Amino acid sequence: MDQLAAREGVAARALEFTILTAARTGEVIGARWSEMDLEAGTWTIPAERMKAKREHRVPLTVKVIEILRALPREVDYVFPGGRNGAPISNMAMAELLKRMGRNDITVHGFRSAFRDWAAERTNYANHVVEMSLAHVIGDKVEAAYRRGDLFAKRSRLMADWARFCMGQAGAETANVVKPIRARV
Repeated sequence: MDQLAAREGVAARALEFTILTAARTGEVIGARWSEMDLEAGTWTIPAERMKAKREHRVPLTVKVIEILRALPREVDYVFPGGRNGAPISNMAMAELLKRMGRNDITVHGFRSAFRDWAAERTNYANHVVEMSLAHVIGDKVEAAYRRGDLFAKRSRLMADWARFCMGQAGAETANVVKPIRARV
């Protein structure tokens, strides 16, 4: 496999991972194997890599774990770049979309799609959805009292999102990942 194909493969898996976790690009490209607990189904992003500077646990769905298990573990970065010991660039997924002729889509737009889907097509509480996106609680009083991370509820939300994205039975008929993957 040539280097371009290998990089595109990594970028494609990173994009799929980004969509299914509703994570920010920077969180994904900086992801390290040491942050992943595939047995527990948890990705723990350290505070220093989070926008809000607080550790964030991300529930990993069955599909996300499949993606991770299929990746090589040659370096500590989950999505390695072309340079030795470096992650993929912050533009790798955007460039992949561009090569696919999808100038109508942005990587960050998938977080917005997740937010819209959760609000319009599910009954999950707003604070569960916002916590899944690692958004900061604006109300200081509410933030002082909310100490848990609603991990079990977020796990169910992300499993429903994965089913929706993959167009699986029991999910909405629309899907997100399949039309993009068809072009990879």
